[in-house]
Amino acid sequence: MPIQMGCTTMIHSGTLGYMPTTLTRIQVTETPPVAHALEIAQKEWPGVARSELITRLLTAGAQSVETARAERREARRRVLEETRGTIDYPPGYLEDLRKDWPE
Repeated sequence: MPIQMGCTTMIHSGTLGYMPTTLTRIQVTETPPVAHALEIAQKEWPGVARSELITRLLTAGAQSVETARAERREARRRVLEETRGTIDYPPGYLEDLRKDWPE
């Protein structure tokens, strides 16, 4: 049965007691790379709770990966556009190539 506490809904779970959210939770082990990332995040966002730092790092990382993917995709498109029509195949090349393909 949900219990209202201010603006947070707490859900009772059989084994975990009350949880402050119905969203899936994850655990993160503070390995050396995670500790280093948290140190950087604390300098960027001083005074912010460590759990919020993890959220901000994940969000920034996802945005960075998304931007890098878009840049790579655009670079590939640009190269394809620049090289379109620059290869001069001999007459009958495609037909000869298809003769080797199984039906």
